[in-house]
Amino acid sequence: MCEGCGRPFEPAAAHSTQPLCRLCRADVYAFERARSFAAYNETLSEAILLLKYDQVTRLGDWFAARLAEIVQREAGEWRADAVVPVPLHPARQRERRFNQAEAIARPLARLLNLSCEPRLLVRTKPRPSRLLLSRSERWTSVRGAYATRAGREVDNQRILLVDDVMTTGATLDACSRALKRAGASAVLGLTVARVRFWPGDSGLVAKAPKALTSKPGRNELHR
Repeated sequence: MCEGCGRPFEPAAAHSTQPLCRLCRADVYAFERARSFAAYNETLSEAILLLKYDQVTRLGDWFAARLAEIVQREAGEWRADAVVPVPLHPARQRERRFNQAEAIARPLARLLNLSCEPRLLVRTKPRPSRLLLSRSERWTSVRGAYATRAGREVDNQRILLVDDVMTTGATLDACSRALKRAGASAVLGLTVARVRFWPGDSGLVAKAPKALTSKPGRNELHR
């Protein structure tokens, strides 16, 4: 995988001596590094959706424990001052009354003996209503969509930024840029799952498994 964003390399490139993907070599991302617990697949998608829509909070605890293991394996690289979940837009937060990223971030902060700051970031622009977005549309939809709340201090802090799924990295990048503008010295991204793109992909995110679309709201995959 890429040493920067953690992107799984294509099988043919698995033994490459180049430790960075083309996006990290071009300094596309504003975060310093990102890692995920596992590749996005049917089983992991079901578990994430159980947390997201059914509020099975013990899954948040389990995911947090897996992410804590990543941090503890490379303690020096992951030194941080606070844990910050990726926020929902206020309208979506009122609708759901639950943010799965926060349900992972809070127990993670406890495990790492750090403060959790769920109100540090705010999403100022809602996500488009369409289920599937191309890679370029995902980047456009989050550009300038996040900001820090007035009066919140992050000067020279190292932030662990937590979300459930990393698809293109656009969301983590947009949040990182907001945190950097507020004075953060480094942003380190952690997600439960990572979507993989291989040559020949249509450029759309993975489709929701059919079994997961039976409940209202489940036809919206991931932020």
